Amino acid sequence: MSNIILIGMPASGKSTVGVILAKLLGFDFIDTDLLIQKREKKRLSEIIASRGIDGFLDAEEAACLSVKADQCVIATGGSVVYSEAAVSHLKTLGTFVYLEVDYGTLQSRLNDIEGRGVVLRPGQTLEQLYQERVPLYRRYADLTVREGHDGLERTVRAVLNGLLTEN
Repeated sequence: MSNIILIGMPASGKSTVGVILAKLLGFDFIDTDLLIQKREKKRLSEIIASRGIDGFLDAEEAACLSVKADQCVIATGGSVVYSEAAVSHLKTLGTFVYLEVDYGTLQSRLNDIEGRGVVLRPGQTLEQLYQERVPLYRRYADLTVREGHDGLERTVRAVLNGLLTEN
């Protein structure tokens, strides 16, 4: 197992699950949202405000294309699936695990969309964003793990079990 790349909606648990997986496996952890912020020297919401959504997506793609990793858990931003170049590059690095969360759970977790830096086009609702992205996550996933009501430990265990079964 070289790298594990976590994909899914904002607030689906990618960063939290990713840190725990990295600890359990003895892997490093990379959060592409933090890479973007470091490269741009701004918070995600500030990048969206100053460069617009397309500018943010360009920054996200560049950050993802810069990733070179071995034995890492990589938590991606929720909008990474909009970039075929970023997805193709990350696919060469490892296994894509989609942390699937139902809309109701997502809605209850995602309180500060603007402050969090979620790529939401003007007039687009969270539900529309969810409906738009879910097919993309499913398309790119090598493994899908239902995240939500079972708790963090069960989610981590399900990812590990799924990866062991897959290999």
